[in-house]
Order: sequence, then C-alpha cells, then structure tokens
Amino acid sequence: MVSLQFERNAVSSRGKLPISSNVMPGLLVILDSIAILLTALILYVMIVGGPIESSEPYIAAAVFIWIVTLLLMNFAGLYQFEAILRPLAFVDKIALAFAVTFLFLLAAAFSIKISATFSRLWVGSFAIGACAATLGIRFGAAQLVKRLADARMFTRHVIVVGVGEQARRLLEFLDKSPSRFITVLGAFGDRQFDDASGLFRFPNLGGIDDIGAFVRDNAIDDVIIALPWSADQQISAIVNKLRELTVNVYLSTDIIGFHLPFRPPPGHFGNIPLVEVMGRPLAGWGKVQKAILDYGLAIILIVLLLPVMALIAIAIKLDSKGPVVFRQKRYGFVNKVFEIYKFRTMRHEEVDCRGRTLQATRDDRRVTRVGRFLRRTSLDELPQLFNVLSGTMSLVGPRPHTIDHNEQYSQTIRGYFARHRVKPGITGWAQVNGLRGETKAVEAMEARVKHDIYYVENWSLLFDLHILAMTAIVCLTGRNAY
Repeated sequence: MVSLQFERNAVSSRGKLPISSNVMPGLLVILDSIAILLTALILYVMIVGGPIESSEPYIAAAVFIWIVTLLLMNFAGLYQFEAILRPLAFVDKIALAFAVTFLFLLAAAFSIKISATFSRLWVGSFAIGACAATLGIRFGAAQLVKRLADARMFTRHVIVVGVGEQARRLLEFLDKSPSRFITVLGAFGDRQFDDASGLFRFPNLGGIDDIGAFVRDNAIDDVIIALPWSADQQISAIVNKLRELTVNVYLSTDIIGFHLPFRPPPGHFGNIPLVEVMGRPLAGWGKVQKAILDYGLAIILIVLLLPVMALIAIAIKLDSKGPVVFRQKRYGFVNKVFEIYKFRTMRHEEVDCRGRTLQATRDDRRVTRVGRFLRRTSLDELPQLFNVLSGTMSLVGPRPHTIDHNEQYSQTIRGYFARHRVKPGITGWAQVNGLRGETKAVEAMEARVKHDIYYVENWSLLFDLHILAMTAIVCLTGRNAY
C-alpha cells in the first residue's frame, strides 16, 4: 500500500532530470574546453589576425594550454562534485592551474627558441581571459545546477530498504541532513513499521517483498539497503531481486553518520574480499614527489638565502646576547621527538614557566627588536630548511607543536595525533588560513588540527605548491605573527 504523500511525489517526478553526479565532471570538462579554446580564438582574431597559415604556432599553444590545464585541474580535484558546486571556494586552485600551465608554455617556448613567434599581448590576454572565462562558466553552471535541484528538476528519486535500528538511524540522518539533489520517497520494511516507529517524514511504502513491483512502476533511480552487514543472506536476496531492474543499489554502512571512503584493496591481496577504509598518506609515487619537492627546493632556497641568513645571524648577535639559533624538542613524524631549528627571536634569559611553554603574545617583552621583525615576516623559520635536509621536517605539513602542548591538546582534541601521519612542515594548510600564532582557546587549536588533518587526508603535489604560493602572501602581510 502506498501513501497519498507518495502519490503527490510521483506526480512531481514528471520533467525531472535524473542526472548522476558522475556525469557532471564530463559536462564541466566540455564547458571548460569551450571557455579555453573559444577565448584563444577570439583573442587571436582581435589581437593577431593575419593569414591562416601563420596561425599554426598559436593553434599549438592553445591546444597545449587546453590539455595541460584540464589535466592539472583534474589532479587538483576541480572536477569533483563539491568543486563544481562551490567554484568561488576553489578560485585559487583554478588560478594556480592556469598560472602553472602558462609558465610551462613560456618555458617550452624559450627552450626551443620560438618565444619571439608569439604576441606577448595575446599570451597575457589569453592567460587572464581563459581563467576568467572558466570561472564565469563554472559559476554559471553551479547556479544553474542549484536552481534545478531546488526546483526538484535535477533530482534523483531514492527509496530506503531496511528494518530496525539500522534503517531508523539512516532515515533520521536523512531527515536532519537532507541533500538538495535527492528526493527520498519512502522506506520499505516491515508492513507494521509506521511513522511513529522512526520513518519521520518519509512514508512507509510496504514490505520488502513489494520492492520489485514498486521499482518497475515508478521512476526510481537509487535504492539504499539499510540492513546490518551481518544479514548477508537477506541483503543478497534483495540485490538479486533488483539486479534485473534499471536502478543503482547502495549498501548503507553499519556506522550511520560516519563516512568511510571505501576503496578496493591493492592487487597484492589477490582475491581476498576486502575494502580499504583508510590508506597510508603519501604512498607510492606521492612519497617520491614529496621528497623531490622537499629536498630539491630546500637546496635551492638554502643556496639563494644563505647571504640573507648570514645577515640575520649578525643582526641577532648585535641586538642581544645569546645563541643565534634556537633549538627545541618537538614531536614529529609518527610522534618521534626531533630538534627543531629557528633563529632566536627572544631574549636569552631564564623565565619561570613552571614546566610549560609560554607562547609569544602581542607586545611580548621577551621578543627582541630584531626578533619582532623576524617573527612578523616568518624569517625566523629559515633554519628549518636544514631540518628538511635532515629528513625530520617537510616544506609543507602540519606545524610541530611543543611537547607539552602536544600532551595537553591530545587529551582534549579527538584524533589529535592523526596530524603526525606525515612529517611536520615549515608551513601548512592551517597557517595559510590564518590559524597561526598564539592559541588562546581550545577551539582555536581544534580549528588548526582540523585543517592539519584535512591536509594529511587530501595531500597532492599541486596542494603543496598551492600552500607554498599562499605562504609567500601570508609572510608579506604578517597575519597573526608577533
């Protein structure tokens, strides 16, 4: 028996577009391609002009920019559903992808000595225009998708199959955290499983035996099975019933509200029936890429900045008594203690801190004149380049906290030590988002840890380059540094 509430939903299903989120990346690739190539063509006609035979270098350059930009945006996760819906939150990544691509183009043109072939005005206009056009199209596409979803035109009809606590908790979760892109039509379970038993605003559509007929007669896109995984025989029976129907079938996790990123296991497990719920960060080629960036860039920076570090050392000596370099024990990779190096920015004197680290505060009298400038510009962190060469730190990663702060916050912040699954960094995702300097409350440290864990779980080479670029901006502004 189907309720009147569902009958009203069934009528509203006419004209809906059951587009899967898996289709959206492909559509956006097409739109991005149009934006890039059309910009190249329009600017060529407006700026360069001339006979068609002279346009071959420009065609090659446009194709190069098109392919490399799409590849970089794909590696940066810009074709994931969240990035499609929130383009303004990913403006920096999009701009960085275009900047890197055009730098590649210029490097290639100079290396094969054809840079004089191109109009500089065309190259500059193409870089800005293609990036702006891509952002404009993405913003328009996001608004269109959201409007279609709110009008229930871009939606997928979903039913839930299950009984007992598992189904109740899933329906409660769907009720409290609804998605604008799905319409839950109701649940199948025990025929006596009524609204008061936990269906909330979702109608009871009948028993499990009625699922097949219902799916055949209605525009159902997805079926979620909310049964305990121990009920494998019942789950298999339901899946076998639905196998002949044109629906997607999903199995709800036993842990409702906790997201497990299920992935197939690596090939070395053979045919063992396993799913991966947590992977090791920086595995495989990621570890190699990270090492090349760390050691290669650290060596280059040390060579370039050695005169600057020498001048800083002289200034520290002239400004106050004490050693030039400050050393301190901190927790690093997998909680191993290491010694971090920094230029000394405080007066070398005994301070009664009663066994705990006193963080620098605004107008702290312990900070020297030279130290204040070094802390504001983050130049006091330069000796950590030698930590990178020694293998105890990375250029980018969670900032290492003092030992007593680690022990304190690990007791109050859940999952705190997950930030130690990678090497600590000179700069990090939390720092470029303004979460640096003094932490006066636990909430401030929780926000920092949340950003650190996000970095650990979403690392990519492009993400590191993005953070390094943002670090340069933050160092110039001196935010939260004193």
